[in-house]
Amino acid sequence: MNVLKSFIDNEFVESKASEYLPVYNPAFDSVIAQVPVSTQEEIEKAVESGLRAFEKYKKTTPSERVAYLIRIRSLMERDTDLLARVLVENHGRTYAEAVAEVKRSIENVESAAALAYTLAKGEKMVNVSPDIDQELIREPLGCFAIITPFNIPLHAWSSYVPYAIALGCTVVHKPSEITPLIFNEVARIVKEAGVPPGVMSIVHGDGRVAERLVRHNGIQGVGFIGSTKTGKLLYELAAKEGKRASINAGAKNHMVVMPDADMPKTADAAVSSFFGMSGQRCLAGSILVVVKGAERVIEMVLSKSNLRLGYGMDKETEMGPMASRQGLERVKKYIEIGEQYVKPILDGRLHHQLKDLRGYFIGPTIFRDLPPSSPLAKEEIFGPVITILSVESLDEAIDLINNNTPYGNAASIFTSNPRVAREFCLNVNVGNVGVNIGVPQPMAYFPLGGRKQSFFGNAHSRVDTIRFFTDHKIVTTRWW
Repeated sequence: MNVLKSFIDNEFVESKASEYLPVYNPAFDSVIAQVPVSTQEEIEKAVESGLRAFEKYKKTTPSERVAYLIRIRSLMERDTDLLARVLVENHGRTYAEAVAEVKRSIENVESAAALAYTLAKGEKMVNVSPDIDQELIREPLGCFAIITPFNIPLHAWSSYVPYAIALGCTVVHKPSEITPLIFNEVARIVKEAGVPPGVMSIVHGDGRVAERLVRHNGIQGVGFIGSTKTGKLLYELAAKEGKRASINAGAKNHMVVMPDADMPKTADAAVSSFFGMSGQRCLAGSILVVVKGAERVIEMVLSKSNLRLGYGMDKETEMGPMASRQGLERVKKYIEIGEQYVKPILDGRLHHQLKDLRGYFIGPTIFRDLPPSSPLAKEEIFGPVITILSVESLDEAIDLINNNTPYGNAASIFTSNPRVAREFCLNVNVGNVGVNIGVPQPMAYFPLGGRKQSFFGNAHSRVDTIRFFTDHKIVTTRWW
């Protein structure tokens, strides 16, 4: 049995934990590893390692940090197949989806390398007053806690850790206990790239470990991607401890279809958005908003949603399992709630392949014309369950997006009219907007957007972390 170890001072360290949690292959409901609940002593050692490393690492040049990132990029590219296979084994997504996550993560490493020189650039103004100059400089702040989710483990890691490396900070990373296996490979790559000991450490466990880590006096702030419930708790804890926070939280994303949309392409984009990664991504569509006159898209979506379920390494598989049994039970619960209003027009519990599959599988599920007040229209499900809502106009669709849920992560519109698209983009209160795009994922050199209950903190992930990992100092100079 593979028993995961901590990664401290660039060494894999066997845990002295008294409690271990099982790690599963969700396609087969089989235990493939055990992950320790790191002890307080192990957390202390990881933070102390980060603090020691920071005193030297903060003085490294941008070109040195870029060199580490370039080597990390090269090693990730070399090991793409291995990284993807680990993601399939531990998360359950398809191999193609896993390769896409590795590539997205590599893009973040590239973006972080570019950002390294921004720190050195500074801003200077001469003669702000006779014989007086002023300059803004940015300085790295110290050691940070990074807590990542089960659904996009590698991509979430890459949304913070490479940027910390670029900006002269150190991190202690706590992965999700559901999908921790990929970080054996990440730690190996970081060490092989020559990143100094202590710049990145890894401890393991559940929310208890995350809380202890954030409370540690040596931690400057917390970067997090995950649910709104956990994100709010971490945000409140960070505020109480006087620490920075970059909290990317939950979502309830809408896709609006106008009558003039290209319906076949819209249906393809919708199905990919709704059911890709079994609906377990923060930018996945969850509600199809059909504006009057666009109803023909419904049958197209329905006809394309009978996806082939299976193990992610099988080439024929179109949709893998949920990543955990808890996630599967959550999805089933929401389907039962929806049935209190109407029967689903597609019921994933009746998928013809389920009787032959042992893992955490459920097929695509579609409800039509639930009340907007129903939980399925308002709450994050994080699975392959969608709701179709009908509205009379674009204004009604925008009002639904802005006021029917507490989230503000993403929304998309499908139309051939630029004026309609422009009105939508300017008026939806979300952080990521798509026009004829099912998953409006920003490229790595843009921050991930998020508003309302989808974000808490002083800086978003990715390039915006320059405001998280560093602070500015204004130097005013006069020479007599």
